[in-house]
Amino acid sequence: MIILASQSASRRAMLEQAGVAFEAIPARIDERSLETQLVGAEPGQVALSLAGAKALAVSGNGDGRLVLGSDSLVVVDGRRFDKPASREEAAEHLRFFSGKGMQLHSAAALARNGAVEWETDAMASLQIIEMSDEFIENYLSVEWPAVAGCVGVFRIESRGVQLFEKIEGDYFTVLGMPLLPVLSALRQFGELPQ
Repeated sequence: MIILASQSASRRAMLEQAGVAFEAIPARIDERSLETQLVGAEPGQVALSLAGAKALAVSGNGDGRLVLGSDSLVVVDGRRFDKPASREEAAEHLRFFSGKGMQLHSAAALARNGAVEWETDAMASLQIIEMSDEFIENYLSVEWPAVAGCVGVFRIESRGVQLFEKIEGDYFTVLGMPLLPVLSALRQFGELPQ
């Protein structure tokens, strides 16, 4: 049984639906502090670093289990966005996103006993529809606070799908974790049957 270093409902659901046995132990790291050390890094590298930091934060207990850390980040017009801190900030993000292209970077890392043993990242490109203030308010009246913990202010498996006119990339990457490479790695590590 692996450990998932996350409190993300989406990541838990992905693993459960894929039949992966896991225990969820959220990582306690200061993501914003780590990001300040990565100024100038490419978005994929930032996501990889954060995924690795989460896995490492939980893997130091020395029990030998694999720990899966994952992270996602969103870039629109060259600007990186974090999870919205408030409904007002969520509305600001959505107004900024309106009619633009979004790059969503998701990364995963597997660590054991304080060392990262495997990592990967993936990117999806999403084209956002033009959104009126009325659309944004109606959307948030239904989706807030569920999207408070979501970079990009959406859950693709819910009404968030309405925000997009085109998506290029892996569905699981958009959900928040490059699941297919993770499953392949878990098979290689003997955590899933071949």
